Amino acid sequence: MAKTAPFDRLSEHYDDWFVEHADAYRAEIKALKRLLPPFENGVEIGVGTGRFAEPLGIKTGVEPSEKMAKIAKKRGIRVIPGVAEKLPLPDSSYDLALMVTTICFVDDPLQSLREIYRILRTGGTVILGFVDAATPLGRNYLAHKAQSRFYKEARFFTTDEVLELLKKAGFSDCRSLQTLYGDDLKHLDTRIEEGYGEGAFVALRCRKK
Repeated sequence: MAKTAPFDRLSEHYDDWFVEHADAYRAEIKALKRLLPPFENGVEIGVGTGRFAEPLGIKTGVEPSEKMAKIAKKRGIRVIPGVAEKLPLPDSSYDLALMVTTICFVDDPLQSLREIYRILRTGGTVILGFVDAATPLGRNYLAHKAQSRFYKEARFFTTDEVLELLKKAGFSDCRSLQTLYGDDLKHLDTRIEEGYGEGAFVALRCRKK
């Protein structure tokens, strides 16, 4: 797959990003943790190298990149090969699904969210983390994505667009947090606030009624 090829080729470089930008990474984790409900059986869709699943206590992930999955397994994550549009998971089998910086890489975002809806139990929670295209850093990413090793094939969304997709997939009762204020990674304010529209990293939590 064209979109996973850079992650197979540069999996260790990808993983190192979180060390190089530790303040941003910590802020993202903190925002996601604030939205995390009590759960028994969680899964991360597009688990990557396990950088989010591990600190959030999620033990299972779905990942199409073999190289990324290999690193995630070293972090104690059980990785199931697969793509978001056709999850190899049973109906109503999880009470929490996490998807962080993955929606911009899937071929069909709405189908991916419908699949997450399918695998969640009634009352289950989905948490999405992503870069908001309508923010200063999001616009910076868009302007330079052709030069990026990872984001060349990505499609960035605004929070309003993601909320509309979630609604179409059947989710409701959404809450949002935002962090990473600024227009480049070297000069970021990592405070966490309710809402969206200013902070580049948005964490959304919605429920399956």
